[in-house]
Amino acid sequence: MTSPSQPLALAPANQRSALLIVTILFFMWGLLTSLNDVLIPHLKAVYTLSYVQAMLVQFCFFGAYFVVSLPAGALIRRIGYQRGAVTGLLMAAGGCALFYPAAQTGYGLFLFAFFVLAAGITVLQVAANPYVTVLGDAATASSRLTLTQAFNSLGTTVGPALGGLLILSGAALGDGDRASEAAAVQGPYLMLAAALLVLALLFAAARLPAIVHADAAAGAADKPLLSHGHLVLGALGIFLYVGGEVSIGSFLVNYMGDARIAGLAPADAAHYVSYYWGGAMVGRFVGFAVMRRVSPGLILAFNALCVMVLVSAAVFGSGPAAMWALLAVGLFNSIMFPTIFSMALHGLGARTGQASGVLCMAIVGGAIVPFVQGFMADHAGLQISFLVPAACYAFIFFFGLKYAGLFQAGELEGA
Repeated sequence: MTSPSQPLALAPANQRSALLIVTILFFMWGLLTSLNDVLIPHLKAVYTLSYVQAMLVQFCFFGAYFVVSLPAGALIRRIGYQRGAVTGLLMAAGGCALFYPAAQTGYGLFLFAFFVLAAGITVLQVAANPYVTVLGDAATASSRLTLTQAFNSLGTTVGPALGGLLILSGAALGDGDRASEAAAVQGPYLMLAAALLVLALLFAAARLPAIVHADAAAGAADKPLLSHGHLVLGALGIFLYVGGEVSIGSFLVNYMGDARIAGLAPADAAHYVSYYWGGAMVGRFVGFAVMRRVSPGLILAFNALCVMVLVSAAVFGSGPAAMWALLAVGLFNSIMFPTIFSMALHGLGARTGQASGVLCMAIVGGAIVPFVQGFMADHAGLQISFLVPAACYAFIFFFGLKYAGLFQAGELEGA
């Protein structure tokens, strides 16, 4: 069956090569995003911040998605997916480079550096996510995006361990010298800036197939974009999912440092954060196969229900059991973003890029939900504050059930 979001015919070998190259992008922005979970407790200690003040990191980082997504969508329509990815890589490299002067200036420049870095990642997201969904058979778009997101999770798994080793260990924290503690980020982020520049050069030189959408489905091009119900609900699902996932990751180091939970030092806790993101990586490889046989909507609803149970155990429990319950959330987060994203985009044809911009705007949930949880943590306690992300997953449970019958395994029908 021909899909409106399917590209013009490309040789399978070209599709595989292009998919492999784009997968590198997913790995890189996963690593950069998960490093925030290490930097938040680091900067909180360096600048003696409250939880709300520390969450300004995520507010600036994910707020960039809201500000930049629609302009990024317009840019990509103008210059194409490949040049858009190169532009995003260069912007992200500039954001990483800003961490060097930020360490000498103060928290305000750190926040601006996070915004610039995230602006670059936003351009990458707007280019790469729809590129993957149309780079092959529409019937397997959800599983294909899940596979590439698995390598995104590999990046998020490596990030906290790397950050814990390079930023939180040794004299980085607790020696009382604010300048040296802040400077611990300079070397790692300069290396990341250099890696992004090299990657931009490689992408500029790569020969990727151009994606040209077929005609949109009958009537789809004439309808207002937000009249597509599955897109609107999918955008809300992305908002709440990213908000919940990021919020849990942002507070993990402090949660595991609580004497009632594990009493871990920040550097030790950072290694456990890798289990949270590593679980998502494992779950995405499993989901890549399972969603070819089971309705993506049913899997989405099941995983959301499991997360609500696990978070409740972390809120009302204590000790190692509560810690591992919260870390296990990552396993069930695995398929949520790619599944919601591909379900929301299905059937939009030539408007896929524009719709992708809307969905990437919804990633601003990663700015809002951690801020709300931070407020609750300051006023009601850190452990009880995890009820905030738990509430986010309740909507994802609803979204999965709503479309379970419309999006069948291996064949996503228009909503």
